[in-house]
Amino acid sequence: MKKLILATVFAAAATTAFAGGMSEPVMDAPVVASTMDQAAGSAGSLLIPLALIAILALATN
Repeated sequence: MKKLILATVFAAAATTAFAGGMSEPVMDAPVVASTMDQAAGSAGSLLIPLALIAILALATN
């Protein structure tokens, strides 16, 4: 009889320990692919030195 009462007490304690213990699920933010605008790149950075060389070449002639 003691074992039955003890088992009942443990079963009741185990079920009340989980009551209300569930929290709201945390949802991760959706992954959004970002589009990068193309930078000027190497073609834009070479334009100014080439223009300066062309101006110097015209000035020396």
